[in-house]
Amino acid sequence: MHDQNKPSSADTTSHQSAATSGRRDFLKGVATASAAGVAMVQQAQAAAPAVNAGAAKLSDVDAKAVESGRLIPRPGSDFMVDVIKSLNLEYVAANPGSSFRSLHESVVNYGGNKAPELITCLHEESSVAIAHGYAKAAGKPMAVMAHGSVGFQHAAMAVYNAWCDRVPLIMFGGNGIDADKRRPGTEWSHSVQDPALLLRDYLKWDDAPGSLQHFAESTVRAYRVATTGQMGPVVIMADIDLQEDAIHGKTPTIPKLRPTLPLQGDTGALQEAAKLLLNAKNPVILADRATRNQEGVKALVKLAESLQAPVVDLGGRMNFPNTHHLCLSDQKRALVRDADVILMLEVYDPWGQVNGLSDPFKTVRPEAKADVKIITIGMNDVSIRSNYQDFQRFLSVEMAIPGEAQASMPVLTDYILKNTTSAQKTSFEARRELMKKRWEKQLQDAKEGAALGWDASPISTARLAMETFEVIKNEPWCLAVSDRIAWARKLWPTTQYHQMLGGSGGQGVGYGLPASVGAALANKSLGRMTVTFQPDGDLLYAPGALWTAAHHKIPLLMVMHNNGGYYQEVMHLQRMASLHNRRTDQAWIGNSLRNPDIDFAKIAQGMGVWAEGPIKDPSQLKDALQRALAEVKQGRPALLDVVCQAR
Repeated sequence: MHDQNKPSSADTTSHQSAATSGRRDFLKGVATASAAGVAMVQQAQAAAPAVNAGAAKLSDVDAKAVESGRLIPRPGSDFMVDVIKSLNLEYVAANPGSSFRSLHESVVNYGGNKAPELITCLHEESSVAIAHGYAKAAGKPMAVMAHGSVGFQHAAMAVYNAWCDRVPLIMFGGNGIDADKRRPGTEWSHSVQDPALLLRDYLKWDDAPGSLQHFAESTVRAYRVATTGQMGPVVIMADIDLQEDAIHGKTPTIPKLRPTLPLQGDTGALQEAAKLLLNAKNPVILADRATRNQEGVKALVKLAESLQAPVVDLGGRMNFPNTHHLCLSDQKRALVRDADVILMLEVYDPWGQVNGLSDPFKTVRPEAKADVKIITIGMNDVSIRSNYQDFQRFLSVEMAIPGEAQASMPVLTDYILKNTTSAQKTSFEARRELMKKRWEKQLQDAKEGAALGWDASPISTARLAMETFEVIKNEPWCLAVSDRIAWARKLWPTTQYHQMLGGSGGQGVGYGLPASVGAALANKSLGRMTVTFQPDGDLLYAPGALWTAAHHKIPLLMVMHNNGGYYQEVMHLQRMASLHNRRTDQAWIGNSLRNPDIDFAKIAQGMGVWAEGPIKDPSQLKDALQRALAEVKQGRPALLDVVCQAR
């Protein structure tokens, strides 16, 4: 296992030799360690002189070793690393596996373990979730390496989350396709004819290159596909032989990445949508994954202000400042009920915004007027799949405009501003005053609601949220998972895109901890302080991500929402018991995480993370949070276990 206290491979020439000793000896089994090290340094020097400066030349003995086939000085995996470097992928997360051992070794030696730097993970689901969280905080994808068989099986839930959340990530899967060259035993069990089949229903694209040139072109294509339009995860297979065999003849070329332009909605359709909005008496804007950066937030503010129309931020991303008088997210039901025109921007579940479905009797309850005109702008219909039902129930709308919301909003806004009449401006100003009063009441109601049970033990979620904010408010904060405790979205003054990163997308348990580690990894270089409310059951899915945070010194403030069980499932059982006229007090059976209680502080400490708790007395919460924050400001992860109310 990597020792962080040791110098990196670029520190000294002597360490370069030591770090590369043994390179490829596992491939041929007969090369001496010193010969392999020198050969590696020489080859890497040609490809990456900044990493391998000062390396010695091959001796006559080493040259003979190469000639005899006992060394592989130019493995295909080195070229694969060159391709990855060309895409400016800063990190690659991986739980080690033999099917990508050559690529792994090339990353850390030939590539100098820099751009990409290897992030050591203890589970493939964590690898992918870390890349998921990183992408949302950094605004660009991260790479993952995994076994193309059992590794993909472990990673599947996290890949599905990324798919549902429309997040780009680049996965490289190791696999041995040639039966004539597979090692007996495990390598056969871990090889697959079509590895990506395990994930294909929730991938945007995948490919299994048959040559290094094919690998270069497909990897660059994969990056572009993952980051264009409706974003999503992609997979490129790295065949074992393609990785481990020597490069013969001329080195393949790497095509230059040239990103495509944003996909703007049709101009004529946007003009028709603007007319509907201008003539509406009660327009409402619903935004889910509408923005991708602060420019998108500004574009939505400008659009809303052009109409003085209220905005409901559904929280898939941070779309709209909650300090703005048009942000009326808590009044969604009333706004939808009274609306004559609804504009939906990248809304994940359009049908669910205007309809209710009673549980468990499945009675549909319309929540909007029968004649409401609905306009959708988004890419939902572009990457739909047949098997997984994440595309949600069909909704018939007045206008469905395919295109990226962020790219389309400026055109829509400009047309509105240019065609607003004097009478409409007067009407919009009156609407502005009404919305401001509604926003002020919304804020006051939220504050009063948060004050209820302030001194209760277990600690209320409102107090947990507000005490946390009181401690971090002067930091450049980012809430890595913002759909867990509603009070933060209601009451933390949120104006920047990076401050609220949304949820998992597919609601797969086990996302929170590793995704927060990934977000904190991105924020580390961006000068942001990352905080997350960490559910107890979610942490237990992948606690190894704690070690990854400690090992890589990733500053992250983890505030446990420890309610002693899977409370959502408790409520489900209570509902079923009531319907069956049975005992509701049995609902904790199978859902409780008590008896014995889990000591999350000890778990974290055992992984090398500073931790304290459990905190049960609300009067002790603020001081404990300050101690935890002090650790994070020193560049380390910290966990505070807080015993909370269920919700």
